[in-house]
Amino acid sequence: MTSITNSDAWVALVDHHKTIKSAQMRDLFQENSNRFNDNHIQYDDLLIDYSKNRINKDTLPLLTSLAREAKIDLWRDKLFSGEKINFSESRSALHTALRNKSNTPITTDGKDVMPEINASIDKMGVFSESIRSGQWKGFTGKRIKSIVNIGIGGSDLGPAMVCKALKPYGNKNIIPLFVSNVDGADLAQTLEQCNPETTLFIVASKTFTTQETMTNAFSAREWLISNLKDPAAISSHFVAISTNKVAVEDFGIPTENMFKFWDWVGGRYSLWSSIGLPIAIFIGMDNFKELLSGAYDIDTHFRTAPLEENIPVVLALIGIWNINFFNFTTHAILPYDQGLSLLPSYLQQLDMESNGKFIDREGKRVCLNTGPIIWGDSGTNGQHAFYQLIHQGTEIVPTDFLMPIHSQYKLGANGDTHHKILISNFIAQTKSLMLGKTEDEARDEMLGQGLTKRDIDLLANHKSFMGNRPSTSILFDKLDPKTLGRLIAIYEHKIFVQGIIWNINSFDQWGVEYGKQIASLVLPELRKKDTTTSFDSSTNNLINYTKKNL
Repeated sequence: MTSITNSDAWVALVDHHKTIKSAQMRDLFQENSNRFNDNHIQYDDLLIDYSKNRINKDTLPLLTSLAREAKIDLWRDKLFSGEKINFSESRSALHTALRNKSNTPITTDGKDVMPEINASIDKMGVFSESIRSGQWKGFTGKRIKSIVNIGIGGSDLGPAMVCKALKPYGNKNIIPLFVSNVDGADLAQTLEQCNPETTLFIVASKTFTTQETMTNAFSAREWLISNLKDPAAISSHFVAISTNKVAVEDFGIPTENMFKFWDWVGGRYSLWSSIGLPIAIFIGMDNFKELLSGAYDIDTHFRTAPLEENIPVVLALIGIWNINFFNFTTHAILPYDQGLSLLPSYLQQLDMESNGKFIDREGKRVCLNTGPIIWGDSGTNGQHAFYQLIHQGTEIVPTDFLMPIHSQYKLGANGDTHHKILISNFIAQTKSLMLGKTEDEARDEMLGQGLTKRDIDLLANHKSFMGNRPSTSILFDKLDPKTLGRLIAIYEHKIFVQGIIWNINSFDQWGVEYGKQIASLVLPELRKKDTTTSFDSSTNNLINYTKKNL
């Protein structure tokens, strides 16, 4: 395939960038009173405002031409049809099938996957209701009150993020807890909150061999047996999400308590599958299905909306514009909702594990930046942590601001005191990042405050802001299961579109596997008493120093 950078669409964008790179957004807003109307998308109660990016009336049409050059529509069809677009692992990427509300057949390897998906959803529903109703009892006859999910990566970040975001919808008698780090402190501090008689462990590992997950699982099993004094307790307090029946049975979990998922579900796309079991238990299966329904809405929108009005496509193209033409290589996710405080971490894995690649689909080194550095925190906490750099730092950081119009909670005299303050901060941040403040404006402001000329001369530069810093605002009515499903799916498809334009495989993660491979070589050396000499001098000395001081 010819590099996208040699296409007519790319060359046109390079020329366009030269004409707009010095433009000020404050001027663009003054020149066009309809700038917001021209640069936003409304989908149901979702409002996507991308007007505070460095674009003009020509930018998006040129970017859309680039999307067509990259054959986004063709690759989109391949994604949804079950074609093995994850070619390096010879797998489909069929996370969209998991929320296929239409139930139309979707095939991979000549087999319709929908019957198994429907059976899995039914099994999740029956099991989750048995926990929520108290029908499922622990070994001593007590109902389950704590759910401890043991996983790592997508099997941890996805369920943890959703359970936190949708806590108001959760069962008040169930506490969801999540353990992922092999650092014993993670499991130990979690178990401090648990009663062994009322705790259910969900062990999420496709192969049931993942080192971190299984180390935690075996330690949790040991804790349970030591407290309940009978290995038979395992079957009442452990369930598995896996494909390895033999390993699950050897652990002590009956296969009827094993939930299946498939190799065409990548970990970071897996919360829609049985990996979402802790979500279903906590918020109930009806709400879990609403989560799926929201994602299905965006799947349909992504498949059918014109590229110019397609939310994931437009967001992806603006990202390409910022990353590859302005060289803004970081991206902050800033949700103004405490429930979404784990969303930046979740999207960090979703984006960086998907598009953090330097080899293209033809096996050649890419010639342009891929995968931005994703980070962020909830507002207003982030305002008092890192917004200083976003406003006045030398690195320009494009940002996504997310905001519900209505809070899940009512606090204050009128029930909205907190939320109106939150909204005011959300709007103010996007405006100030775009507008900035000139030195003359800073001087006039201080003059009005009665400062002396000496103080004004001293402070004017420090109180000025360059502005012209890009942001996208995403507003929605309320953070409920359907809305959360829509938001997650938007980012999934955005990342997919960017991967296609960069000509990379967004669905493998060999970098993760390589780190595990090296760890498997280091661990035996840590267990040996003799001096390690088989690695480089730094690695040898780190191992030997550690062994000496253990």
